[in-house]
Amino acid sequence: MNSTFLTRNNPPFAGCQKCKDDQPLGFDIAFAYQPIVDLDTRSIYAHEALVRGPNGESAFSVLSQVTDANRYLFDQACRVQAIRGAAELGLKELLSINFLPNAVYQPAACIRSTFEAAQRYQFPIERIIFEVTEGEQIQDRAHLVNIFREYNRFGFHTAIDDFGAGYAGLDLLAEYQPDIIKIDMELVRGIDTSKPRQAIVSGIVAICAALNVRLLAEGIETIAERDFLRDAGVKLMQGYLFCRPAFRAIGVIDPIAWN
Repeated sequence: MNSTFLTRNNPPFAGCQKCKDDQPLGFDIAFAYQPIVDLDTRSIYAHEALVRGPNGESAFSVLSQVTDANRYLFDQACRVQAIRGAAELGLKELLSINFLPNAVYQPAACIRSTFEAAQRYQFPIERIIFEVTEGEQIQDRAHLVNIFREYNRFGFHTAIDDFGAGYAGLDLLAEYQPDIIKIDMELVRGIDTSKPRQAIVSGIVAICAALNVRLLAEGIETIAERDFLRDAGVKLMQGYLFCRPAFRAIGVIDPIAWN
């Protein structure tokens, strides 16, 4: 569906009172952006928007202020500000935005502010990835699958983050196959010397290949981790080896990380 036709007055945005409540969040947020690299093309594939405080305070300091009462407002504010920041920085690659599925009441209605922000800041919706953490406390998995399918129908990419960290990973994957799966960094850490981690990740690589899902390894910190995962067939990577998150800026890839 073309975002041009999804406006405030169109039916897809009707029916969700929460989406019409334009209230202030109550605290300030900003974003750091961390590159995701493609080893095949030796280029930046995407940037993940990571929430921070207004002066670069940690994500934890921000998330600790999120409650049941402001969860929806926080989720919506993150989407808008992540897109605005990416546009202001002139990002040309994909933009990955984390979302809170428990803050989405009706996918077609709650996406309104995202479309409006994309139009306002001229950031194409086909360059936006919505990702959710597998370990997120999902109250209704069927609801999450519906959100993913609706977002895909609207033209967004979808991703499951921290795959392997939660309990419902394979069950969720059986119901919905996202564009990208991000391997949890605990499986990545020291994988070059850990037979159990190697066996688990090799299995995930095989599953993703069979389902035509792109695999991304996050939390890469050493050349040895990079080399093992590259040889195992993982081409998309993210981590301090390549670039730390840059606060309100575009990070520069360490040339050594490509070799």
